[in-house]
Amino acid sequence: MAQVLEFKLPDLGEGLTEAEIVRWLVEVGDVVAVDQPVVEVETAKAMVEVPCPYQGVVTARFGEEGTELPVGAPLLTVAVGEGAADVPARDSGTGGGAAEGRQDERSPAGRSPAERSPAVESRDERAKDEQVRSEGSGNVLVGYGTSDAPARRRRVRPDRRAATPSAGRANGRVRTAEPVDGPVPVISPLVRRLARQNDLDLRELTGSGPEGLILRADVEYALRAAAAQGGRTAVQEGPAELTGRAPAVSVSSAAGSGGIRTPLKGVRGAVADKLSRSRREIPDATCWVDADATELTRARAAMNAAGGAKISLVALLARICTAALARFPELNATVDTEAREIVRFDHVHLGFAAQTDRGLVVPVVRDAHARDAEALTAEFARLTEAARAGRLTPGELTGGTFTLNNYGVFGVDGSTPIINHPEAAMLGVGRIVPKPWVHEGELAVRQVVQLSLTFDHRVCDGGTAGGFLRYVADCVEQPAVLLRTL
Repeated sequence: MAQVLEFKLPDLGEGLTEAEIVRWLVEVGDVVAVDQPVVEVETAKAMVEVPCPYQGVVTARFGEEGTELPVGAPLLTVAVGEGAADVPARDSGTGGGAAEGRQDERSPAGRSPAERSPAVESRDERAKDEQVRSEGSGNVLVGYGTSDAPARRRRVRPDRRAATPSAGRANGRVRTAEPVDGPVPVISPLVRRLARQNDLDLRELTGSGPEGLILRADVEYALRAAAAQGGRTAVQEGPAELTGRAPAVSVSSAAGSGGIRTPLKGVRGAVADKLSRSRREIPDATCWVDADATELTRARAAMNAAGGAKISLVALLARICTAALARFPELNATVDTEAREIVRFDHVHLGFAAQTDRGLVVPVVRDAHARDAEALTAEFARLTEAARAGRLTPGELTGGTFTLNNYGVFGVDGSTPIINHPEAAMLGVGRIVPKPWVHEGELAVRQVVQLSLTFDHRVCDGGTAGGFLRYVADCVEQPAVLLRTL
């Protein structure tokens, strides 16, 4: 006998209390297996796929894409056991949609408009834009660029893609889209949602990413251009990016409101809260020094010329950081304000700043002190790729004890960064550029880098901070110094 079980939004850890539905991975009527991902949600920490603990048939879904649900709220119901396929699907009442099998024997499409519920109407509209199904292997991620129905990303085979024409809007004018050969490739569900919320037909855009992939910057550019022509009033949501592009905005009229408003939500909101807390609670100070990185760059070139896996510069800097923290453990610490105690760690969980389309995140390399340069390179690459894809878990974004900030990739020399609360220090690394330098008593052109250390003045004084930074600079200038700790 079949039994209908309710699956609720689980506790996602790290104090997270809610999540936003980004993309449903199953439909009502689909058969699901144990631990099969059924929905993709975005939290203040990351975007994650939520697996279902039951095996059976999905009978209802709760929540449209874009809906925020609290932890413990129903996600879907699953009929399990013998006869599960015969259990009628039911309407969730919140946009999940209902499948055939209700008491009315006619299909939803066969009923009159007066008889069809809004949920059924919504599902039928989505069905017009979703005629692509997953078949076997060779899956790719793509998304439709329609404006009259929620855009969805589906897993499809490249050689079996199909699409149907739909209505779209451009600069406030309704038009009929020409049939396209397959779905529009979009970099992430967030980009699709941004376009959908602003009635932007993605098929009108030319993507600037690899193989025409539509990026967030492409959507924002199109919306700004439309707003400048008077055909669109707002970009409705999205975190501001730190790449020099104008941020997404949420206004009905810039002139009428007297300014541009950017909602602080999702990752951007979490970053804002954390940085504000750091400024409120941590009495920070910064010291810096210029260093000759010529020998470090030569050492890296020699390592990579010897064969094997390539060693990244950030991995060598991380190795220098762990060696310096072994000499100055005061900086590998945090302050317990309630107990009025300094907590010093016996391990180094090294965070590093990574820029993504969703904002700035700080993935954490666990036990960095126990990894060599090759292992650090591999872990940095893995976490960076996961960050850009929005696949970092909450555990990979928390628990750091020290942060390495390589802002030199943005072409700047120096910075006074805000400490990643609740850590006690952050090492900043500027760009490495040729500069005149006195080397062995002679003026020469050398590869120079500026290093800065921002530290919590409660955990140490300037002497300790200066000693740490000077040791880091010595290792950069003479990498052989590291041999003492290997």
